[in-house]
Amino acid sequence: MSPSADPSAPGQPAPPPPAAAYAPPTAPSSLSYAHGTGSTPLLGDTVGANLARTVARWPRREALVDVASGRRWTYAAFDAEVTRLARGLLGSGVARGDRVGIWAVNCPEWVFVQYATARVGAVLVNINPAYRAHELQYVLNQAGVSVLFASLAHRTSDYRAMVERARPHCPSLRAVHYIGDDSWNGLPEATDERLAAREAGLSCDDPVDIQYTSGTTGFPKGATLSHHNILNNGYFVGETLGYTERDRICLPVPFYHCFGMVMGNLAATSHGACVVIPAPSFDPAATLRAVERERCTALYGVPTMFIAELNLPDFGSYDLSSLRTGIMAGSPCPVEVMKRVVTEMHMAEVSICYGMTETSPVSTQTRRDDDLERRTGTVGRALPHVEVKVIDPVTGVTVPRGEPGELCTRGYGVMLGYWEEPERTAEAIDAGRWMHTGDLAVLREDGYVRIVGRIKDMIIRGGENIYPREIEEFLYAHPKIADVQVVGVPDERYGEEVLACVIPRDPADPPTLDELTAFCRERLAHYKVPRRLEILDAFPMTVSGKVRKVELRGRYGG
Repeated sequence: MSPSADPSAPGQPAPPPPAAAYAPPTAPSSLSYAHGTGSTPLLGDTVGANLARTVARWPRREALVDVASGRRWTYAAFDAEVTRLARGLLGSGVARGDRVGIWAVNCPEWVFVQYATARVGAVLVNINPAYRAHELQYVLNQAGVSVLFASLAHRTSDYRAMVERARPHCPSLRAVHYIGDDSWNGLPEATDERLAAREAGLSCDDPVDIQYTSGTTGFPKGATLSHHNILNNGYFVGETLGYTERDRICLPVPFYHCFGMVMGNLAATSHGACVVIPAPSFDPAATLRAVERERCTALYGVPTMFIAELNLPDFGSYDLSSLRTGIMAGSPCPVEVMKRVVTEMHMAEVSICYGMTETSPVSTQTRRDDDLERRTGTVGRALPHVEVKVIDPVTGVTVPRGEPGELCTRGYGVMLGYWEEPERTAEAIDAGRWMHTGDLAVLREDGYVRIVGRIKDMIIRGGENIYPREIEEFLYAHPKIADVQVVGVPDERYGEEVLACVIPRDPADPPTLDELTAFCRERLAHYKVPRRLEILDAFPMTVSGKVRKVELRGRYGG
């Protein structure tokens, strides 16, 4: 302690009373505010330093398995691949703070690039594999990407051809390396001494990743995340799931999103667990085969992924008994689907996570010992070191517990900002560093959060506020419905009307509107009962598996 900080020195304020004097309240606040507590402190590491500790502790344990190619890496071998690539980035002139893009489907090289860029202090720019050339061009220019790693091709996407179309219009882009050809191995390597010197000068508060939010309105925004943001989020998600070096995590979710690279990769490497890549992109049968063959203990997915797996004709033939946990997240999780995941997939400790890219991503999570009601009716409670509150979206005042309002979150996970867009950052993060999620939520007396919809998805019918999530949860119990999405569509009399878009269990015997009306009449208020019904084979989806409700409204709202 410096002399100027000595509490006994003249003019110094009196020291605070001991911690024991600050007893927590015996009952929860009546306001919708909660603070996640825990005995484990935040990590002060960079991503590279944290990986080094894991490698030193468990060098012989498996770190990464690519089922499609049959390739495997222990932590020692994984570290060697990352180190080689990091030396190559340094040798090719990548400076601290340079933006390095990756535009690729799930593969081991994606993970190598993630950790190598972190070790040299570069900022990884995640590019959605579903983007076309003009979208790629926008991201490369907006982020100022100087080096790009890309897949050669996948399904109908010729990535090399699209890169070559965009490249003349991207002045900052000086090098492209394609995964699977000679350009991947052609980097001139710097020395280990140079790499060590670079790593020694890095801070956990440095930006390490830019992720572009889906641009449903206007251009996408680049959420800029630090080492501190994503490493701690991955670590505490893994802690909440009880991860150890014995866990094996099946990741069919995309790496370009936080679900894959933070909740998956960083949760694994911060605990010495193994990442299993079942396929380059989601395939329900390949996912279950990977779980069975690799004896995975955890499985991730958005609800539509779990629905696809459960609906496989041969689902019962897969041995999933090794599973104990996993994460269902990314969009509202239907109660009936969750029940089947727990009972039929042996995932008794499955967790629901809630968050957004801008919060690195998870803010709330259910716990392993939560009862079924909490794990199906809520999105959990605040993670350690995270604050949440529910406010009136008009006045900004915190509402009483049990009342709906906009969910806000604050803590280590809140992004640094949108890349080079201070005005859009200020629209999302207020002066108190609260991130405004745009989600309508209720904070219960027990501290658990229930999402009731998006502010922009809320249906206003004849002056009544309707939350689509409530109707969807109810309709999942209908015996003829496999999946359902509820949206509001224009109506001359009421302003908006309720439309149910349904994927039937049996395409030959879909539900009728009369059947839906009869099913709802005794359990839902009359204004919530769907007045329109559309039978679909599939929903329009984002590449990460979220239903594009805006497209459903546009398609059927005319």
